Amino acid sequence: MLTMAVVGCGYWGPNLIRNFSSFSDCRIKYACDSDASRLNHMKALYPHIETVSDFEAVVRDPDVHAVAIATPVCSHYPMAKACLENGKHVFIEKPMAASTENCSDLIRTAEERGLRVMVGHTFIFSPSVRKIKEIIDRGALGDILYVSARRLNLGLFQKDINVMWDLAPHDLSIILYLLGQVPISVNCQGQAHLNAGIEDVTVMTLNFGKGKLAIIQSSWLDPNKVRDMTFVGSRRMLVYNDLEPNEKIKIFDKRVETPPYYDTFAEFHYSYHYGDVYSPYLKMHEPLKLECQNFIECILNGASCESDGHYGLQVVRILEGASRSLKAGGAQVELETLRTVQIARAAA
Repeated sequence: MLTMAVVGCGYWGPNLIRNFSSFSDCRIKYACDSDASRLNHMKALYPHIETVSDFEAVVRDPDVHAVAIATPVCSHYPMAKACLENGKHVFIEKPMAASTENCSDLIRTAEERGLRVMVGHTFIFSPSVRKIKEIIDRGALGDILYVSARRLNLGLFQKDINVMWDLAPHDLSIILYLLGQVPISVNCQGQAHLNAGIEDVTVMTLNFGKGKLAIIQSSWLDPNKVRDMTFVGSRRMLVYNDLEPNEKIKIFDKRVETPPYYDTFAEFHYSYHYGDVYSPYLKMHEPLKLECQNFIECILNGASCESDGHYGLQVVRILEGASRSLKAGGAQVELETLRTVQIARAAA
């Protein structure tokens, strides 16, 4: 039986409590938050859970084996560090920490103590994303030429991080998972329209080499909520719209072909192929439940962690590079490659 505490009961913490509580081999002992009204709400929903405002009480309790942290980004590192130093496994919501230095220290601390660190990149557990991975890996799209991602909405405005740090980690984690490699450089531009120094609109471009690009647009200032990604391959194209209730994935049998040879300019013609559009069947599961299950199995059964600290570190490294580019007016920033992402997971 895994005994856990969840720290942070605002927007996302209650979802963690709900999902971790649904497993027979996991028990939530504490819900921790500095807001008494949030603790009262949690107590009303889960009377058996102890509610505390003192984080140190959670850290000092030897009965707690693991802690899930769903607090502002600036607190991720000190809280996770304290948990690890007191022998507790850690689940951290995205992004893992505010710097690669902090991420690396958490990984090192966990490895020294034989503990697990998992980062909450929930979308890589999505049946839709797993299906896209299966489609790409079997070569149905051909070579991926570029990826375009849009994550737009009106709010919610954050005070401690800009829109890129808030929304782009979702798209970055998906792209790393699907392409199986890290970018070699990044450039980013954006503007802070409402709060000085906190960009509410950004456009990030990732260069993977050999002509492969990914473009990520993030905004808190859009009238419509948009959650879509386009994957353009040499054989086919795929559109993933997470807001679609049923047909979240559509595959377009479209491509452009150049003639293999020609003798004169007059003989040169592009060939445009237009085929069918189809949507594959998806067996839907709640991604967060699968993520929580993986964390439990990592600790109790030694299972492979689907979104470990190294994975979270790669996302933060890209965000750091994009932040440097943002401050330099969109200049290209070279990224120090950590390691190729090796993800050989069966599609759900």
